[in-house]
Amino acid sequence: MSSSPLKIVVIGGSAAGPKAAARARRLDEQASITLIQKDPDLSMASCGYPYYIGGVFDDRNQLICTPAGIVRDPNFFEKAKRIEAMVLTEALAIDRTAKTVSCRHLPSGETRVIPYDRLVIATGATPLFPPVPGTELAGIHTLHSLGDADSLRAIRDQRQVRRAVVVGGGLIGFEVCEALHLAGIQTTVIEKTDSILPFLDPDMAHLVANHVRANGADIITGNGVAAFLGEQGRLAAVKLDNGTELPCELAVVAVGVRPNITLAQAAGLTIGEQGGIAVDDYMQTSDPDIYAAGDCVECTSLITGHKVRAPYGDIANLQGRVIGQNLIEPNSARFPGVTHTGICKIFDYTVGITGLSARQARALGFDIETATVSGLDIPGYMQGKLLISMMIAERASGRVLGFQCIGPGDASKRVATVAMAIRGGLTVEDLGNADLPYAPPYSLALDHVIVSAHVLENKLHGRLHGLSAAEVKQRVDSGADCTIIDTRGPQEFEEMRLGIGETLIPLGALRGRLNELPEDKDREIILYCKISLRGYEGAAILQAHGWRNVKVLEGGVMAWPYPREK
Repeated sequence: MSSSPLKIVVIGGSAAGPKAAARARRLDEQASITLIQKDPDLSMASCGYPYYIGGVFDDRNQLICTPAGIVRDPNFFEKAKRIEAMVLTEALAIDRTAKTVSCRHLPSGETRVIPYDRLVIATGATPLFPPVPGTELAGIHTLHSLGDADSLRAIRDQRQVRRAVVVGGGLIGFEVCEALHLAGIQTTVIEKTDSILPFLDPDMAHLVANHVRANGADIITGNGVAAFLGEQGRLAAVKLDNGTELPCELAVVAVGVRPNITLAQAAGLTIGEQGGIAVDDYMQTSDPDIYAAGDCVECTSLITGHKVRAPYGDIANLQGRVIGQNLIEPNSARFPGVTHTGICKIFDYTVGITGLSARQARALGFDIETATVSGLDIPGYMQGKLLISMMIAERASGRVLGFQCIGPGDASKRVATVAMAIRGGLTVEDLGNADLPYAPPYSLALDHVIVSAHVLENKLHGRLHGLSAAEVKQRVDSGADCTIIDTRGPQEFEEMRLGIGETLIPLGALRGRLNELPEDKDREIILYCKISLRGYEGAAILQAHGWRNVKVLEGGVMAWPYPREK
């Protein structure tokens, strides 16, 4: 006598839920699988929302269809996957003793109780709002659901909004900023902290901010929203903490998300310290028959071992796949954790990160060394584009802890490479000898990642004493007693220069002009060039001639985020 089919219920139909359901179906044709989704849509490609709003593509169905172009609606789930997908249906409660989920169909009000053998919670997250007056005004939006994307796309198409404010200077905030800018809307990004993109270190964030401003959008940092101001129920302005009022007809709030844990909490499941549902490597909650994934859970940092939240679509899909397998073959698949890898497009810049920033690493107690490097992604004769990166490693072990890469060049390949190095616990030396693909259309002979590792290795071994742009600026502003040398050629110096009290001594002339340098061999000398390779070579020359306090401005002129003389 055959046993009855396994009953699987999945709550949440965005990313992790459908992935778990589809994977379970592939592994068990007989299982009964029910998907409960509060929104009208299923399997939404939410990372595509800003590009739909900005008019990069016009067909909304592209956000909810398969690679073959079939819309993932309840009919698709029924016919292609034999999964009952109930949309516009809210899960109300989980009864762990009876092993049932009660839910309500929102349009009709009809309720239903669905039994389960194994349950998946993929309830996602809710956008946070600043706790200030005026959030109920018309004209204030978030970008979280497909409905939000529809509303903002309609605003773009109507061409009536002239001024917008984006609250929050993170990834989503800047993707929205670009989308609104493409629609011809004058946009200002407001960030409460002192620096945009808080996962970047300040010099890197400063470079991105310069790029955003150069493209016509504005940024205000160190200033939060005190109130939304309205006229006749509609948004008219945003008031900042310092009292400034910015007139606008549209505000998009992108200050982060809160895990949706109400159902899990009410069912008595364990909630972690970071506010997400606690799960193990199998994505199992404190109830072995209930799994959870996506924005509502906590996972493990593969670098620190600490619990973290990682509300990203790709992570949700990976976790959903693990759950789908474990529903059918318990404890056969694991999700070990995350390295916090992310990327976004901000106008013509790519901004990519993996692992820890220098600031995060120091706050966690790591003793670190960093290296900032500027260079092209591919050779100049192949129309190579600029990349600026910072690599972070643990001093004692040389283990790579983080990497930030920005610029118009191909940062995504470099971030992916370092993400896997971090995942594998590799050192700077390992990366410096990596056998990466090379051909001029794709890379330099020594790829940007390898050069970054070489520079960091030189610093770890004391062969290079680098200074960040911020450290050099600090010395200049405080009138520190140091000599600054620009080792570029005269033509480069004419075209672009920092104006920080530097003396031009081209690298080729340096050995013949040593008599112009300070007699005091302990006086600090700072060298740089366009990307600081010539600066490094110049420093080696001076050290060989007895100067003992020679430093190099890391990343050179190209990584200087402050105003220049020319």
